[in-house]
Amino acid sequence: MNQEVPNADTNRRQLLQIIAGLSDGVMLIGVDQTIAWANEAALTMHGVKELDELGGNAKEYARRFALRYRNNHPLPEDNYPIARVARGDEFSDVLVEVTPEAEPDRTWVHRIRSMVLNDRGGEPEYLVLILSDATDWASAEQRFEKTFAANPAPAVICRLSDLRYIKVNQGFLEMTGYSRDQVIGRSVYELDVLEAAEKRDLAIERLGQGATIPQMQAELRLPDGGSKQVIVAGQPLDLQDENCMLFSFMDMEPRRKAETALRQSEERFAKSFRLSPVPTLVCSAEQQLLEINEAFLRTTGYASEELLGKTVEEIGFIDNEASATLFARLEDAAAVSRLDVKVQKKGGELIDCEVAADTVQIQDKPCYLLVLMNITERKRSELELVSAIEEVMKDASWFSRTLIEKLANVKSINAPVPSVSFTELTARERDVLGLICQGLADKEIASRLRLAPNTVRNHVATLYSKLDVHSRSEAIVWARERGLFANEWRMKAP
Repeated sequence: MNQEVPNADTNRRQLLQIIAGLSDGVMLIGVDQTIAWANEAALTMHGVKELDELGGNAKEYARRFALRYRNNHPLPEDNYPIARVARGDEFSDVLVEVTPEAEPDRTWVHRIRSMVLNDRGGEPEYLVLILSDATDWASAEQRFEKTFAANPAPAVICRLSDLRYIKVNQGFLEMTGYSRDQVIGRSVYELDVLEAAEKRDLAIERLGQGATIPQMQAELRLPDGGSKQVIVAGQPLDLQDENCMLFSFMDMEPRRKAETALRQSEERFAKSFRLSPVPTLVCSAEQQLLEINEAFLRTTGYASEELLGKTVEEIGFIDNEASATLFARLEDAAAVSRLDVKVQKKGGELIDCEVAADTVQIQDKPCYLLVLMNITERKRSELELVSAIEEVMKDASWFSRTLIEKLANVKSINAPVPSVSFTELTARERDVLGLICQGLADKEIASRLRLAPNTVRNHVATLYSKLDVHSRSEAIVWARERGLFANEWRMKAP
């Protein structure tokens, strides 16, 4: 219940009646720190109904109500607003949390300012505390603080009045390596989040206007002297009744690393594709030739400009029936392990080839990678051997049955058996196999490839395992049967 100031005149009573109806709380404090009067709003903000429940003076008020700053630090009794105004301090916009000692679970947030009422002689007669209930505002701000701090997207908040950072979240600190103290209080000129921005002039103009800054690439200077590429955007907001700018960021480093890795992978593929001694080509799903390596051009006698951009059917280097079978299998199973085809060279000569194919993604489009193994020599050797065996077996009287069976076994041994594809070997393993076919020993191979002898021995052992052979001679036979390293065979031939 509101109480009148003792000995108040009619004008003062009328003034108190007006004040009593205000939504802001008003407390009158005597110069001796007694609590003389409070309106209904002030009582409600303390959770009481009678004036005496506030306490008769500043000391009793301090015993009944605990006051804390917003950072949860308690106020000393001599720093309570009542004590400060009694000392003659003038203040405005002081935020405190008020908790009744009798009800520790209830808390209000007061925004307080002071005023002094002088008598006719100019001496202080009453001290005034004006309270606004900022509890809802503080609750909303607290929710924003928690959301801002928990947001994994890096962000800082800049106060527009002086362009200084007032908040930073953990995401920004982790992305940049700055500490909180290295950010809070610094200006945008000291820590320029718009440095090297692609539309820097626009961003600075929008910052000056307190308007939205669109997404753009920028460069952040890091505390270790390095820099980081980011995407930055700015969104104006009102925080603690001040105009601010929320800068949010997206780290471009993971994307840059992914792009670099992709580019390096593509470069490795291109180099391996280009240098492979095995005829290889890439065509689209519509069978249009996109890439052709040198080995294919040497084998077929075509020039690249005669092939690129044309379809397999238009060129006709594979007959239509075999081509239809190959691409039908690719459409059905996405890969073909081996398929015997006749390949027509530019001059019309036909060669026997074994095709292996797989589906690859190039620029997000499905394409086919075709690898052709020239098996013409192997086919010829097999036919000659079969002919010789059949010729001998026409008159079995010249040989014992055991010898004939051995010759038949030779025919069986020379028949092709499933094995690893040459393209499944690593580039280094192909190099080692080529030098083995030239007759080089491990030490010579190590010297030629500038590798340690143990490394060469490891590569040789891996080759034996992959090719399912047990000696250098078997590895050489494996390569020769597949028409590999033809130049080396011709150089070694007498």
